Amino acid sequence: MSLLHALLLGIVQGITEFLPVSSSGHLALVPWLFGWDDFAGDPALENAFDVSLHLGTLVGAAAYLRDDIRRYGTALLASVAGRSHDATDARIGGILLVTVLPAGLIGLLVLSSTTDLGDRTWLVAVSLIGFGLLLGAADRRPGDRDPGSLRVRDALLLGVAQGLAFQPGVSRSGAALTAARLLGIERVAAARLVFLMSLPVIAGAGLVSAFDVRVPSEWWSTFAVGTLAAAVSGWFAVHGMLRLLARRGVGGIVAYRVLVGLAVLVVLVVR
Repeated sequence: MSLLHALLLGIVQGITEFLPVSSSGHLALVPWLFGWDDFAGDPALENAFDVSLHLGTLVGAAAYLRDDIRRYGTALLASVAGRSHDATDARIGGILLVTVLPAGLIGLLVLSSTTDLGDRTWLVAVSLIGFGLLLGAADRRPGDRDPGSLRVRDALLLGVAQGLAFQPGVSRSGAALTAARLLGIERVAAARLVFLMSLPVIAGAGLVSAFDVRVPSEWWSTFAVGTLAAAVSGWFAVHGMLRLLARRGVGGIVAYRVLVGLAVLVVLVVR
């Protein structure tokens, strides 16, 4: 793999991990579209690179959301320890933990049944279109609910929505944002909650996969470039998405998903 390919894939991963357009879908579509064969059929090396990119996005998003992580984490720990704390912050911290359970269970089920969901390009395209339209419909609903009012069953629903993203093209942030908006959470608050929810899932998925990671010494610089690009672009993606939602809805993102999905289906037909 060239350093340029690593840089481009790192940027793609960082941006699409937090924009609701599916990072796994784009990481499958970009090499397919340009005919890249960077790993020469070595799934272990490809998996290792994927883990490194997810590590980068995790670092970038955690750096941006560090104040929220500290706020909710501190309140939750104080609550468990019986110390003085903000009850709403502690509740949100607990809700974030609960969302991890169904997403983690779905992930383990997927990993135990198959190791590759990204080779069905038509399904990636259909998922981009279908879940994009669902996101658009959910975002048109009014919402003024505060995340602090969420209940355990709401958290479980959000976690299940996150778990659907193991199919490339669905989008972890997109599916969870759709569920959050359907629950009536205000748009920006929903996005911030979704980004926080994704951090332990990304970390957990990376940890599970890391046991099989072996990086040849000649690939270290390539992995470093991809990881750094994913971290920086991930930071900007979180920042940009929150600013976008504060000003307007997700209409542009929905249109992008539908157009990309349709374009992929057309290419599949004419090839």
